[in-house]
Amino acid sequence: MKTLMLGNEAAARGLYEAGCSFVSSYPGTPSTEITEFMAKRDDVYTEWAPNEKVACEVAIGASIAGARSMTCMKHVGLNVAADPLFTSSYTGVNGGFVIVVADDPGMHSSQNEQDSRNYAKASKVPMLEPSDSAECKEFMKKAFEISEKFDTPVIVRLTTRVAHSQSLVEVNERENVELKDMVKNPAKYVMMPAMAKKRHIFVEQRCEDLKKFAETSSLNKIEINDTKIGIITSGITYQYAKEAMPHASYLKLGMVNPINENLVKDFAKKVDRVVVLEELDPFIEEFCKAHGVNAEGKEIFTLQGEYTASMIKEKLLGIKNKNILSSGVDVPVRPPVMCPGCPHRGMFYVLSKLKLTVSGDIGCYTLGAMAPLSAVDACVCMGASVGMAHGMQKARGEEFAKNTVAVIGDSTFIHSGITGLIDIVYNKGVSTVIILDNSITGMTGHQQNPTTGFTIKNEPTKSVNLIKLANAVGIDRVVVADPFDVDNFEKVVKEEINAPEPSVIISQRPCALLKNVNYGRECIIDSDKCKNCKMCMKLGCPAITVKNGKMVINSALCNGCELCTHVCKFGAIRKVGEDNE
Repeated sequence: MKTLMLGNEAAARGLYEAGCSFVSSYPGTPSTEITEFMAKRDDVYTEWAPNEKVACEVAIGASIAGARSMTCMKHVGLNVAADPLFTSSYTGVNGGFVIVVADDPGMHSSQNEQDSRNYAKASKVPMLEPSDSAECKEFMKKAFEISEKFDTPVIVRLTTRVAHSQSLVEVNERENVELKDMVKNPAKYVMMPAMAKKRHIFVEQRCEDLKKFAETSSLNKIEINDTKIGIITSGITYQYAKEAMPHASYLKLGMVNPINENLVKDFAKKVDRVVVLEELDPFIEEFCKAHGVNAEGKEIFTLQGEYTASMIKEKLLGIKNKNILSSGVDVPVRPPVMCPGCPHRGMFYVLSKLKLTVSGDIGCYTLGAMAPLSAVDACVCMGASVGMAHGMQKARGEEFAKNTVAVIGDSTFIHSGITGLIDIVYNKGVSTVIILDNSITGMTGHQQNPTTGFTIKNEPTKSVNLIKLANAVGIDRVVVADPFDVDNFEKVVKEEINAPEPSVIISQRPCALLKNVNYGRECIIDSDKCKNCKMCMKLGCPAITVKNGKMVINSALCNGCELCTHVCKFGAIRKVGEDNE
């Protein structure tokens, strides 16, 4: 039976059909849904781990114990998991072990545009790259076969367009894969120098064996049509190229690491001109050139962002797309913005008002950098805000710390903020860290985390107590404050940044989009009381706007959180139906 599936859903289906029985991941767009789909299966153990490194290590443990296991993450998550990845290449597997990574060309929801293919090459691990949903499913099954045949972890690389587009998928029955015996084997699994040296020899031989496998594998396909131009490509760019140039010849690489040089050379001999089409880094192109193939690539196409069929047609055929639909109306830009009722808005309002230097982090709260709040001064990676604030203080002195805070989400703090906090305490720092506890992992679509009290399958579990955790690492000053009570929150921030020791403020209010959050009726502005001071506009709430020179609240957007009532000094804002006399 064929059905229409997202790439991520198809990937999950492939994992399921392959007999995968163990999944540990950390959410990260565009990879999140793969794990969420797996969590719906009662016969597959699935968990959210605190971060990608832990997820990878847990999955490695399951593999050594004999289970077919998978860990899933976005491209920047692979940075976090790189340590276990590189050494698991040496240990190899028992049960098949697959790492799914989703790259984000175009940076739709990411802080950088890195190319995960480089990790496959550096770690000497095979990498497969599907080009549509059907291949997402089938490549997952192939990945487990390769993993167990060659004793290796296998990386399957998706990109945003493959992960979040739909195509037809043939659904099959689940393979019954028994748990393999676990045999003690320190020479294979204990990576101290004496053992690791021998395993490195194995890894290099495995690379050679995989190259031979790639030469004849059905994962790689040659299509000989018009030989004037031959296109070497993989993943989603294959789809773009086929749309733009259906009659060209193609070498489609389903296995992008290792690449077989004979395969590339033989294809190049059959065509007059070789063009490599690949988003991001010239990974395939450099391989071709290193092996004497005169291939064109990045001198024609960009290193940045996504490709399109029309771009390919224009660059290779000189044909511009004339069928661009236009309304003839200039559509206003719609910048990203925090939702109405977002608990982070009140906190950033206070930080902006106090003109503090704010070390930011990865989450919904990164939007605190946007006008009119304009409160975030730096943001690098998950958990970095805490360490960066400490670094700023040590570089510029304790007086600077009195005008500086770090902000970090509850899930992100668990992910990689705890060690930064320990560093502050251990090295006698005085920085103030604000943990934004909105009761969920918000940015990636409401996933549970160790602070929420529920597992990925919504089973009740113990939750991390952020107050006790902060106390345990040496923070004596811990304050819980409601960010909607802006006057008190401002008071708390002033007290903590001026304290001669490190402190933690827990900004605690649930995400406005949680099902159990209901603020009731929307707010309204009394035009007679409104002085047009525009203080409410400084919140950056999308529900508050200007109409005919007056402040108004869009009832369709307002969820009644009442934050705006706390910043209006004239009592001009109230709930609909409430008497404000």
